[in-house]
Amino acid sequence: MARLPLILLAAIALTIGCSSTNTVTMSVQEPAVVTLPSSLKNVGVINRSLTTTESGILETVDQVFSLKSPEMDKLGAAAAVNGLTEELRKNDRFPSVTVVDVAQLGNPAFGVFPAPLPWDKIEQICREHDLDGLFSLEFYDTNSKIDYSTRRVTVQGPLGVEIPALEHQAEVRTTIKTGWRIYDSTGRNIVDEFVSGDNVVTAGRGINPAEAARAITGRTEAVQSISGNVGRYYGQSILPYWTRVRREYYVRGNNNFKMAKRRAQTGNWDGAAELWLMETDNRKGKIAGRAHYNMAIINEINGDLDAAIDWASVAYEDFGDKRALRYVRVLRDRKARAEHLRRQSQ
Repeated sequence: MARLPLILLAAIALTIGCSSTNTVTMSVQEPAVVTLPSSLKNVGVINRSLTTTESGILETVDQVFSLKSPEMDKLGAAAAVNGLTEELRKNDRFPSVTVVDVAQLGNPAFGVFPAPLPWDKIEQICREHDLDGLFSLEFYDTNSKIDYSTRRVTVQGPLGVEIPALEHQAEVRTTIKTGWRIYDSTGRNIVDEFVSGDNVVTAGRGINPAEAARAITGRTEAVQSISGNVGRYYGQSILPYWTRVRREYYVRGNNNFKMAKRRAQTGNWDGAAELWLMETDNRKGKIAGRAHYNMAIINEINGDLDAAIDWASVAYEDFGDKRALRYVRVLRDRKARAEHLRRQSQ
């Protein structure tokens, strides 16, 4: 085995052993991707993706060239609507979620995002079903591509002897495209428009093309399963979500920083903060700046973003800690998102 030069080994050891910072992770709640108006309480779910008579010929052609059965898009769209409905009904902000079956509401533009529904039609549906707005599956389409290949293999012959054979392989990749809108009837406003694309891959192999073609078997069920998840994911887009963020804090400077590091490692963050606070008055500017920076970290951990911004600002303005300047920007961005989250919850 090759040996690294001693000087390189020393440099690696110095880099690993002498880092001035450690990393802490924390959970942060982020605002929902889609902000709903407070007036949107009782909502309906409609499926507008079914094609109208005018686009029937195009649909037939699409079924031939997309390797799909006549029922695949219909079943997949229904699964997407069901997934969305299930997710919305879990949300406490909606007193009621109604699936509305509206006749003659098809998509005249086959396979693409249609023009929005007229507001008089939206208001009519909402008035008849006592709704404030509608979640609409505007279009749904699947397209498939099959890749076919062969390879040499050996198989067991009738007498138990291995013989050469040709194995046929087929892989079908199906792309699911969906388009969604949220209509706010009260404000006559389209709250959101969203298009998604997801893939389903099925594969099969056999000693003849017929067996390999079984890759298509079960594809409709797989498309339904993924489509249900697509609807659920869209329903989750109106909910705040939690994510993990990473922050660096100083662990080197003097003995108090070393002791604070050990306290932080055991989860005693308040104990670590006591030591950092003592060092904010250190006569050495570098140590005082690091202490101010760490005080910003503990205040963010405790949820006080204003205090965190103040501590980090002083760390940069008075002591020139460049890491603190980057941190101030991160904190201000997080504070803006927290304010957005507060408005969403009103």
